[in-house]
Amino acid sequence: MNPNRTRVLLGSPIHQKPAILEQFLNSLLRLNLKDIDLDFYLIDDNPDEAASLLLLQFARNGRSVFLQSSGYHDDYIRDEHTHVWHSNLVWKVAGFKNLMIRRAEAFGYDYLFLIDSDLILHPDTLLHLIGTGKDIISEIFWTQWQPNTLLQPQVWMHDEYNQWEIHPGEQLSPEEIQRRFYAFLLKMQQPGIYEVGGLGACTLISSSALSSGISYDRVRNISYWGEDRHFCIRAAALGLPLFVDTHFPALHLYRDSDLDLVAEFIRHTSGAEAASIAEGEPMAGDDNEACGARTEAAVPEDGDTAAAADLPGHVETAPSPADKRVQEAAAQWDVLWTEAEARQRLSKEPLPAHAGETAEGASTGRDGEAGLQRPQAAYAASPVTPAVPASRRPKLTLTMIVKNEGTRFLRQVLEEHRKYIDEAVIIDDASTDDTADICREALEGIPLHLIQNPVSRFHNESELRKQQWEAVVATRPEWILNLDGDELFESFFPEEVDSLLRTADCDLFCFRLYDFWDEASYREDMYWQAHQSYRPFLLRYREDFTYTWNDLPQHCGRLPENIFELPHQLSNLRLKHLGWSKPEFRLEKYLRYMLLDPDAEYGWKEQYQSILDPKPRLVSWSE
Repeated sequence: MNPNRTRVLLGSPIHQKPAILEQFLNSLLRLNLKDIDLDFYLIDDNPDEAASLLLLQFARNGRSVFLQSSGYHDDYIRDEHTHVWHSNLVWKVAGFKNLMIRRAEAFGYDYLFLIDSDLILHPDTLLHLIGTGKDIISEIFWTQWQPNTLLQPQVWMHDEYNQWEIHPGEQLSPEEIQRRFYAFLLKMQQPGIYEVGGLGACTLISSSALSSGISYDRVRNISYWGEDRHFCIRAAALGLPLFVDTHFPALHLYRDSDLDLVAEFIRHTSGAEAASIAEGEPMAGDDNEACGARTEAAVPEDGDTAAAADLPGHVETAPSPADKRVQEAAAQWDVLWTEAEARQRLSKEPLPAHAGETAEGASTGRDGEAGLQRPQAAYAASPVTPAVPASRRPKLTLTMIVKNEGTRFLRQVLEEHRKYIDEAVIIDDASTDDTADICREALEGIPLHLIQNPVSRFHNESELRKQQWEAVVATRPEWILNLDGDELFESFFPEEVDSLLRTADCDLFCFRLYDFWDEASYREDMYWQAHQSYRPFLLRYREDFTYTWNDLPQHCGRLPENIFELPHQLSNLRLKHLGWSKPEFRLEKYLRYMLLDPDAEYGWKEQYQSILDPKPRLVSWSE
């Protein structure tokens, strides 16, 4: 036995459809096992012989696998709508997990890694979880517990599945609970390690925790549903904190249709070659270590926690992952939901109602969670937008709201935009400098509709945005590009934009926005991660679509709130945000935030304070 290697027992009770099981087993073969000795304890609870044969094949390929038959023949109902768990199924699985705990203890393993058989892992998951040094930690994954509901993580803060912070004795209003719920979802999307109240399904447990008396036995005076809840309550009683890691989210194959996402997930996490496994090639790979290709995506060098990625003033709705599932899958691994959408929905949607256990012991999902409804795609668009004749590119209208931009970046930005726009609609919100003159000069020769407000309307941003929208619509636009006066695309955008505008099956494009800290670098750290999100900037206008607005007086979004009901895509073209790129502008913004939001009611206090960090982490920009 090599003392420099970590011994891990991977345990999984398996009652699974063959197609999903094959992808799960292939995922295990791709794990990065540097300095890890990995053994397997698999309990075959399958009624389908094809699934049992897959386990036998996996065990016969030279791996250290302890394969045990469960001896049960229970039915487990799963469909595209939900999963049905009866009480006897729950406690059967609890017994299986307890067997795995006892085996890990008896054979002196350093860790037990318990994982459900419908998960697809990032190759670095196990190596990373071990490196955290936590006694009990899960890797996050996100699930729509019912169709057309919000993606939610498998971790929670307290009770059965309450996903918001609360202190003992604290009385919260429904509005405050709702605000904290969205804040929790936002935090779970930021790469970091967070203490939680409950977890499961993809959990690493140290030998120290195993020897403490941890188990999945039922806590007799607790009626909560699910063996994971009883495990977590016992852990808390034993003084063992629970953590979730969010650096390498797993893919949850909760429904058969989720198999469509596997190939894209593998491409995103392991490189294009590994995707061939998901596309029909036989399960293979005797050398576990050779299967652990690392992702090329850089992980932010943050600590145990991470904060929001953006400040007020640059807030737009983030794309829903409901449409074009395979096309957009890659973006789901980077960001599932941004702060903007969370803030926009604070007053729009109810909290999820717990479905709980029915009289017969069936629940809506493994965690008994009905889920949170997302907006339905009510727009009945034609199947394909008629293609634009090759002889004519659709009209592109630039629109902005500007104020006192004369000494900043407005001229530079407009001189770049004029290379590809056909028209411009600009609201000058009561500037007292030469902003309006710069607009006229920089866009000379291009149709310009310049509206100058005598009194600023920014105190009610939704009314200002509606004014902007109505002015644009009055020009009969085809495509609308909504930018601020300090934003411009990378240099080859003019050559690429034509192909976007001629796209027949997409009405909305989303881009990543990079916060520049000097002329050649953008900031990337735990407080500045805006570029990890995709935001909507380019929209095809449709006269037959009813647009609706968020009426919040601040942070209402630049575009109508229901635009993601339209067909939308993500673009790899990048957008530069120059507003933070000079020290004097950063100081000005910092002082403004301290004046307008001293208690960080609309932002993040730590992020405000980080604005003046003398040595931030910067990344060089390359075109």
